[in-house]
Amino acid sequence: MKRILIVSTSPRKNSNSEALALAFAEGAREAGHEAELISLRGKTVNFCRGCFVCQEKQRCVIRDDADEICQKALHADALVFATPIYYYEMSGQLKTLLDRLNPLFPSDYAFRDVYLLTAAAEDEDFVPSRAVSGVEGWVECFEKARLAGTVFMGGVTEAGENPAHPALEEARRMGRSV
Repeated sequence: MKRILIVSTSPRKNSNSEALALAFAEGAREAGHEAELISLRGKTVNFCRGCFVCQEKQRCVIRDDADEICQKALHADALVFATPIYYYEMSGQLKTLLDRLNPLFPSDYAFRDVYLLTAAAEDEDFVPSRAVSGVEGWVECFEKARLAGTVFMGGVTEAGENPAHPALEEARRMGRSV
């Protein structure tokens, strides 16, 4: 059994990217894994100050919800980030969280696999490429980790717009295969 931490970064309730996160969690649980889903909606995640104290202390000096998420990520076997695509890029909420996960860099983190789930109004294949590239850049800083998979749900605008979108089953299958 693996411990999987799934972070939904959309500010909207019942968002399409969160639907992907829920499908991934469902698949992971079906496979016998422990899957915890955290939504950033309603959480306080402040910007990184760039002080690098976290490199020394392996904990951020800012005490907000990012600190607790970072501690959970430290012990997770897999990390999953779900984000809406805004202007062909990951949400600011995800980027801010990735910056705040800097205390993990010098730590003995457990995660090996990182997954990215994205949703956007546009449906062309290239739409998530910048978000994927951004997460790949973050993952490259962790020599024991890899970007293990991505799922893109395109052509959706309104929250919960397409409950039968094929990307939901793809996310569920990916969760089962962790």
